[in-house]
Amino acid sequence: MTNRKRGRRLGLVAAAVIVLSGFAYLLQGGISNNLVFFRTPGELLAMGQEGVGDAMRLGGQVVPGSVKWDAQKIDLRFRLQDEDGKSIEVHGTKAPPQMFVEGIGVVVEGRLTSAGVFEADNLMVKHSNEYRPPADGEHPKDLSKTLVIDQSK
Repeated sequence: MTNRKRGRRLGLVAAAVIVLSGFAYLLQGGISNNLVFFRTPGELLAMGQEGVGDAMRLGGQVVPGSVKWDAQKIDLRFRLQDEDGKSIEVHGTKAPPQMFVEGIGVVVEGRLTSAGVFEADNLMVKHSNEYRPPADGEHPKDLSKTLVIDQSK
């Protein structure tokens, strides 16, 4: 009887270890597949030719004065800079989100070309989730900004 109980107990322990190991593997795999990360312009530039052509996310701040938006051609160009001041030119052929303005944090998905331009397939605006009501005398319409269309082209 003791051998039978020992065998049953050993089987339950082995089954529990297998189930817990499987659960840990799925949990670790699920987390790593859903992590959202991006490179900074400095990190991408440090990669040199190794970064060319690879699909990736690039994050940073839109350099003020660098945005060129042509609504007729649906052509967007701007410089993206990191905290260290390293910047890279970004080009996209989709309309930017309404919240896209100079100086805002963004994450772009795409590829670096051999010409050193990041071709963006998708542009996501990073914004605060804190609501700030208009100050006294400030009209809500004044809080929203829009892109100025580049008429020089």
